Amino acid sequence: MTAQLSLPDSVHVMTHDTAPRTARAAAAGEWHTGQVRVRASHDTDGGLAVTATAGPDGLSHIALRWRLTPAPGALVLGDAWERGYGDLQWRTLQPERALPWYALVSDAPGGSTTGWGVRTRAGALCSWTVDESGITLWLDVRSGGLPVLPGERELRAATVVTARAATPYAAHAALCARMSPDPLLPATPVVGSNNWYYAYGRDFGPDAVLRDARTLVAYADGHPVQPYCVIDDGWTEGGGSAPGGPWDVGLPGLFDDMAGMAASIKATGARPGLWFRPLLSRTPTRATRPGVMRDGGHPLDPSLPAALETVAEDITRFRGWGYELIKHDFSTYDVFGRFAGDAPAVLAEPGLALADRGRTSAEILVDLYRTVAEAAGDTLIIGCNTIGHLSAGLVQVQRAGDDTSGKDWERTRRMGVNTLAFRLAHHGNLYAVDADCVPCTPATDWELNRQFLDLVARSGTALFVSVDPAARTDRTDADLAAAVRLALDGGTPGGVEPLDWQSTTAPRHWRTGEGEELAYDWSQRWGATPLPV
Repeated sequence: MTAQLSLPDSVHVMTHDTAPRTARAAAAGEWHTGQVRVRASHDTDGGLAVTATAGPDGLSHIALRWRLTPAPGALVLGDAWERGYGDLQWRTLQPERALPWYALVSDAPGGSTTGWGVRTRAGALCSWTVDESGITLWLDVRSGGLPVLPGERELRAATVVTARAATPYAAHAALCARMSPDPLLPATPVVGSNNWYYAYGRDFGPDAVLRDARTLVAYADGHPVQPYCVIDDGWTEGGGSAPGGPWDVGLPGLFDDMAGMAASIKATGARPGLWFRPLLSRTPTRATRPGVMRDGGHPLDPSLPAALETVAEDITRFRGWGYELIKHDFSTYDVFGRFAGDAPAVLAEPGLALADRGRTSAEILVDLYRTVAEAAGDTLIIGCNTIGHLSAGLVQVQRAGDDTSGKDWERTRRMGVNTLAFRLAHHGNLYAVDADCVPCTPATDWELNRQFLDLVARSGTALFVSVDPAARTDRTDADLAAAVRLALDGGTPGGVEPLDWQSTTAPRHWRTGEGEELAYDWSQRWGATPLPV
């Protein structure tokens, strides 16, 4: 297959959720059908910019089709809409499989690979399909689950880019760099503790937080890069079940003084961090969606200025309390009402309504992430259950996969290892990757967790540990201390690269930037637990 970026061979549009209509070519790079007009033009950086205008009925989807013939036995890889759910995988051709954001096609296992993708912060939710005769880019330009009504405004839907390299991983990295011209990266390696995977939001207070901070600082052993101590869910009313706001006070009787809590963490030598769920409120407000409930709360509508004002006020308050890392969670779920495991064709079900029909879901989410970034200033932001392709350039760290576990190793293998392997090329190109916490708990096998710890530390990606005091031994402390210091150094020079990722969802064989080959065994004695967990 060729990496040459040409105009599409055909363009098809949907004004509602009906079958696509083929647009008629009006001129080179211009197609129209009815009141919809689509344009594609090459920019100065070699991308193909796609724009569209629509009539009073609005516009739902645009499909751009290129005629190509994959090589016999070709393997295909796409991304995930938001986090990976253990389902990222090279596969043979599956024409109906939605490939969010980009598609990589490898001519043969380990062979020359071509990638097609869209630049970050697109104006559409973008996915690809690949079949025996071509590749199609699907641009979902709806507002929620309804056609967008942009009026006379021209939508900047996406800019298409390509990359090609001799190996699959090199092509993946090259494509990520082409898609993301302006990543916002942390100034130093990101390493810290997070109490979720042993506390799960229950039965912890300031003493436990400060114990975690002191433990982490002891592991760092005077390293010049300070680690973070993150307080996860459980610090506010309704904690332990991902509650909503308001986020103006902590849990009475335990976290009455959140500014004092931050100061106490800093006094240990760690940097204070805080989790919150920005788009859910325990009470209805002018920012929430009328008549919609989510997990017992009221989701905010990010298309409303009042919602963005609320989020900015929360971020500003946390900064004022002294928190130097803010992790925001659940926003994709709170907008669309579902998690995006197994890459559904679309994120929004038909009929889902947002207040502003004049902007696409992608444009609305980019504005949300921009609001967070502007309010955060120099505070480190971790996006969790956020759409990394839309937040790249506006967030320093992306939780790239679903939760690992302090209760069941199988979740850590399935989510953590898969995420690290198949999104490692994002690291340093789109943002810093966070493959989620390495647990150290009595319920999980340390011999397995320590391998994941070693791989994450070597990779140079963000390393967070969740250490149950009941699981600490001289052995675990020594392993954790060595990994924390390696991660604070930035990992192994040149990082790591998966070698057998085209034949498994949980690669065991890796190579460091220094040429050392590593082998891990992720299997419990009985193997992997059958789906679902």
